[in-house]
Amino acid sequence: MVRPYEELNGWTIPEVAGRIAAELEEGWFVNLGIGLPTLVGEALPEGKEVILHSENGILGIGPRKHTGETDSDLVNAGKEPITLLPGGSFFSQSESFAMIRGGHLDAAVLGAFQVSMRGDIASWKLPNASLGRVGGAMDLTVGSKRVFVFMKHCTREGTSKIVEECAFPLTAPRAVDRIYTELAVIDVTDGGLVVQDLAPDVEFEEVQACTAAPLQNRNVKKHSKVSEG
Repeated sequence: MVRPYEELNGWTIPEVAGRIAAELEEGWFVNLGIGLPTLVGEALPEGKEVILHSENGILGIGPRKHTGETDSDLVNAGKEPITLLPGGSFFSQSESFAMIRGGHLDAAVLGAFQVSMRGDIASWKLPNASLGRVGGAMDLTVGSKRVFVFMKHCTREGTSKIVEECAFPLTAPRAVDRIYTELAVIDVTDGGLVVQDLAPDVEFEEVQACTAAPLQNRNVKKHSKVSEG
C-alpha cells in the first residue's frame, strides 16, 4: 500500500543536513543559503575543512552563536549571528560576488520553492507575493560549480515541490545538480530525475506518488542511515 506524504517518516532535517555535510569534499569553498541550508554548517564533521562563504563578504564561517553570545556586527547574508574560524576573512560585497561570478565556489547549497525535472530552480518569489527576495541566489545558481537543493519534499499542504515545469518565477534554468529532501536524494541528469537514495522505511513508489515529475530508481540504495553530524 502506498502511503500519503503526511504518513511517511523519512530522515529528520538534521539527518539530511548531516548527509549533505558528509558529501561536501575536503577543501571545498561552499555557500550555504538561508533557511535549511544553514544547518549544513552545524553538521560538518569535526576536523573536516570545508570553507564556508557568505555573499555579504565572509570566508571561513564557523558555528552559529547561541542566544546571548551574539555580535550584531558578525552576521551571515541572512542576518543570522555567526562565528569566524581561525584564518577567516572579511572583504567587500563586490569582491564576494566576483568570487561567485568567477566560478570560484565549489558548491552552493540552497533552498527552493520548486525544482523542475530539468533542474530549473524557483527560489525567490511566490506567485501571489507582491515582493520577492532575490539575494545572491541568481548569481550562486549560475556561478557555482555545483548546486545542491535542500528542501522539504512537499509543502505543508502536501503539494510536491519537485515538478515537471516550475510554476513560480525562475531563479535560474537548468542549474540544480542534486536535490536532498527528507524522503530521498535525487540527481538531476540529462535523462531525468534519478533517485540515488531512499530514506529508511520509504519505498520508491511512495516517493513517486508525492512527486509531480517522473522519477527513475536506477541504482537506488534502500534503507540507508545517515549521521546528524
